[in-house]
Amino acid sequence: MSSAAENGDAAPGKPNEEKTYKKTASSAIKGAIQLGIGYTVGNLTSKPDRDVLMQDFYVVESVFLPSEGSNLTPAHHYPDFRFKTYAPLAFRYFRELFGIKPDDYLYSICSEPLIELSNPGASGSLFFVTSDDEFIIKTVQHKEAEFLQKLLPGYYMNLNQNPRTLLPKFYGLYCMQSGGINIRIVVMNNVLPRSMRMHFTYDLKGSTYKRRASRKEREKSNPTFKDLDFLQDMHEGLYFDTETYNALMKTLQRDCRVLESFKIMDYSLLLGIHVLDHSLKEKEEETSQNVPDAKRPGMQKVLYSTAMESIQGPGKSGDGIITENPDTMGGIPAKSHKGEKLLLFMGIIDILQSYRLMKKLEHSWKALVYDGDTVSVHRPSFYADRFLKFMNSRVFKKIQALKASPSKKRCNSIAALKATSQEIVSSISQEWKDEKRDLLTEGQSFSSLDEEALGSRHRPDLVPSTPSLFEATSLATTISSSSLYVNEHYAHDRTTLYSNSKGLPSSSTFTLEEGTIYLTSEPNTLEMQDDNASVLDVYL
Repeated sequence: MSSAAENGDAAPGKPNEEKTYKKTASSAIKGAIQLGIGYTVGNLTSKPDRDVLMQDFYVVESVFLPSEGSNLTPAHHYPDFRFKTYAPLAFRYFRELFGIKPDDYLYSICSEPLIELSNPGASGSLFFVTSDDEFIIKTVQHKEAEFLQKLLPGYYMNLNQNPRTLLPKFYGLYCMQSGGINIRIVVMNNVLPRSMRMHFTYDLKGSTYKRRASRKEREKSNPTFKDLDFLQDMHEGLYFDTETYNALMKTLQRDCRVLESFKIMDYSLLLGIHVLDHSLKEKEEETSQNVPDAKRPGMQKVLYSTAMESIQGPGKSGDGIITENPDTMGGIPAKSHKGEKLLLFMGIIDILQSYRLMKKLEHSWKALVYDGDTVSVHRPSFYADRFLKFMNSRVFKKIQALKASPSKKRCNSIAALKATSQEIVSSISQEWKDEKRDLLTEGQSFSSLDEEALGSRHRPDLVPSTPSLFEATSLATTISSSSLYVNEHYAHDRTTLYSNSKGLPSSSTFTLEEGTIYLTSEPNTLEMQDDNASVLDVYL
């Protein structure tokens, strides 16, 4: 149970007492929701399908449901109330876009009593979940409902461009009026399925100011932790394979830019972590409250409703982190820094907070007292950048897989690599030493040089020369058999050590590029009929 909500909207009362919202019992709210949605959705089926027009976003339909019933409405034991439906045709399009048929929508909401969640959150709103775990029904304030109405045209455009999103999926906006009190509700997708136990739940904003769960929150059976708690518990972050990581970050970036364009801030990423290694031990310990309705004939397929489908679409799964299992409930496979196999359920929540005057004043006041960049309330562009940076650097990380060399001639072990490189380098080094010795011993005499000079009648300007000591020494550059060494005289030439002469039968080249040593030995064309070079790739 939580304390009285802000603005005095909700009051929990005693443990055995029914919870109230705006002085209305939660049982009356749940009954009115089911009666009102049952009537409006059923009445909507008689209207033909057509394209959504701009005026459809601002239509409000109203029906009065007296307790004694009428020609159009059934009798009920709740107080008389009026039920309003906002933009019915637009929301019907949204439901069809996500593959939700009218019969399935009515079955999920109206066939079984709604289940009230015990953790209403800081906003004081009431949360109800359908018995099949598909939909969340949340009470919203007047400003939030009004903002959602203004958001609908842009929301419609965004869903048409990209239905794969982690943004909330709105299926309906309604208002119940009874006794002069307006109770507005919104129907959304359920991010955290009750049938899958969440060992850790986090509400992440990317800010650090007062972003730690309170002592009262920690005492709950299923507490929701915050940013500083995540940095303490999961300091190394959560790891994904490359494909999943790229899809997740691309979806987050796209969603944050959409929210920024709508001037929305103060949203959160609701993250549920299910540890697969603990699931087998705890299956028997789960209470009936966390078990879905076993009488339900089968789980309906809601397109793009799961976390995995929201980032990759249907039919794709993780790249080998977990085996395919129908009990994963569409969770995203990941691993912890300890190597534990995880299933992640996530979604962006609380997007109905625009950067209005009150939020600007709140940020200005907090920025005077604290570091303005650490508080959660901030201008939308900065908030989106900080949110993405936190998710990319502190929460979600990519597994760095070691890629094998594409060369056909690869060494399978370090020992084999060292032995092969030492053997080849030693043989070539010894060959260079022998050739150098032959060059030094085959020096011509001064007399022969004079005769050659006198005999050069056609080109008297040519003076035969003997290789100098420096040139002979440069040809004798050696390479140690235990290591690969590049002479400092040639370090500027793309780290390439070469030795070539007219009298040498072959030339060899060592090249260091991007952590790879290429040793190329090219035989002389006079000795070899073909010029195919033999190449040895040494990968370190």
